[in-house]
Amino acid sequence: MKKSLSFALLLSLGAFSQLSLAEQTLRFGVDPTFPPFESKASDGSLQGFDIELGNAICAQAKVTCQWVQIGFDSSIPALQAKKFDAILSAMSMTEKRREQVDFSAMIYNTPSVLLTPKNSALTDDIRTLRGKSVGVAQGTIQETYAKAKWAAQGVNIVSYPNQMEIYPDLVAGRLDASLANAVSAAQGFLNTPEGKNYAIQATLVDKELLGNGVGIGLRKGDAASLKLINDALAQLHANGTYDRLAKKYFAFKVYP
Repeated sequence: MKKSLSFALLLSLGAFSQLSLAEQTLRFGVDPTFPPFESKASDGSLQGFDIELGNAICAQAKVTCQWVQIGFDSSIPALQAKKFDAILSAMSMTEKRREQVDFSAMIYNTPSVLLTPKNSALTDDIRTLRGKSVGVAQGTIQETYAKAKWAAQGVNIVSYPNQMEIYPDLVAGRLDASLANAVSAAQGFLNTPEGKNYAIQATLVDKELLGNGVGIGLRKGDAASLKLINDALAQLHANGTYDRLAKKYFAFKVYP
């Protein structure tokens, strides 16, 4: 009798465990203003590499995906307030951010670039930038870099809510340049009719301020979510899903 009860209890616990896993939800915070990583389609649905990667992570881990839209500069405080479980929004892994969040394994690595009109003489040499206006998106590594390296040397750093709001002012001549993510600049602007007269003039490297790749940000100490995401990412690399998504969205290699 006792053996029968024990066996029934084990079956019950196993069924409960499977039910709990099936009902688990992974909530990603995202700012959908950064194509081709994340943006909104004409019908209001989310699209982009990060969105498809996040959905693939959830599918691989057999959990439900939920997307929470938020401004990028508010994403870390919202994560810490438990409004979602992880930030999947092209967040570069810098030492300053590591003090506030844990990061998953790297999901891609893209450089920061100076975007200007094609006939511009501007470069990342500070002598060419003094007295000029450079647009950056709030809360980004590009804003941090520009304010730390250029602002005190006579460059007017203008912060915008997101990168997409910078381009109209650049086209209108209210800005001389923008410091931006290379892929976002190339595929979100240069490949559009409005961007035909613009070009990337310089590529910047600074691991301390610009980071060393992009990861998924998680609350400090959330070992369960970190393991779930990293295990799923490893499986997506192994089964070819990651490579398929990367080829769909990027014109050059973004993962070592």
